[in-house]
Amino acid sequence: MNSAIRPSASRATAIRLGYVPLSDCAPIAVAKETGIFERNGLNVQLSRELGWASVRDKIFYGNLDASQSIAGLAFALGLGFSSLKCEVAVPMILNLHGNAITLSRDLPPDIIGHGEGLRSYITHSWKKNRQLTLAATHRCSSHHILLQSWLKRNGINPNEDAEIIFLPPSLMPRQLKAGHIDGYCVGEPWNSESILSGIGWSPATSSDLSHGHPEKVLLLSGNFLRENHDESLLLVSSLLEACAICQDPYFRPELVRILSHKNYTGASPHVLENSLCGNFDSGIGTTATNSFHLFSGDSVNCPTVDKASWILAGLRATGAFSEGTTGAISRIYREDLYHAAALLPRSA
Repeated sequence: MNSAIRPSASRATAIRLGYVPLSDCAPIAVAKETGIFERNGLNVQLSRELGWASVRDKIFYGNLDASQSIAGLAFALGLGFSSLKCEVAVPMILNLHGNAITLSRDLPPDIIGHGEGLRSYITHSWKKNRQLTLAATHRCSSHHILLQSWLKRNGINPNEDAEIIFLPPSLMPRQLKAGHIDGYCVGEPWNSESILSGIGWSPATSSDLSHGHPEKVLLLSGNFLRENHDESLLLVSSLLEACAICQDPYFRPELVRILSHKNYTGASPHVLENSLCGNFDSGIGTTATNSFHLFSGDSVNCPTVDKASWILAGLRATGAFSEGTTGAISRIYREDLYHAAALLPRSA
């Protein structure tokens, strides 16, 4: 640890760090379980959240100091897309990709293909007494952006030809199994949960739909950053170290073991391995998992204008907001914090 940067001695309570049970909470889980936080002198208390609405509310009300977050939530809070508006910062991207679209087996893969047959099927062969119903995790999530983009490129108007609802990630497989929804876009392991149990199949992964897109970020409360600047940098430095470990293919079996713990995803190792190790079984074939989850590298972790712009353009396309955002990107996506943290020595 850099001797010039140490946690504030006056801070009596732990850093309250939120996460949602997904495979891409991996950097947070690894930093905790391998002792990286502790070696960097940080007292971190993890808080397992059901979904992104909980993260948003707890950051706003001051119940969390920082959290793993969908990338768009920073703009939702920072720009006040709803009644909740507060100062936030994104000092790093935790990962790229990690998502997929999963459809019910009621939608036949041989007809739907990678999506090109969906419009014809719902026009001529749809027998349910409701619209095609698909789920995403949050209105301001990449999942919503990717799902709408996939529908549009296959000739389907998301606002007229289908209904998109929003559910916490871990609830999607059971809603698909119950027949309440016909498909969803979500992060792992909740695609593999449905695919490997035989109730779903995947026509596309997020790396197929938008290669290099930002996924989860570290979201910092503006109040916490202002009052605990050095600790904030150490938190980022610790998570950058954990991201590098998560990217190492030789560590992936241990990563699966960590993530399978009930405190994290609680998913079986077999389900977690489907996207983290070897080949991804989509239910209609297999593809290499090399780019399914990307955790580490400057091109991955730096919160650049380009990454923020992808999110903003996507949110505009979904109708999540329409107002201008000139000047907001560099105020929220903080490359200066990333570069300062990246210069700190890694823990021994």
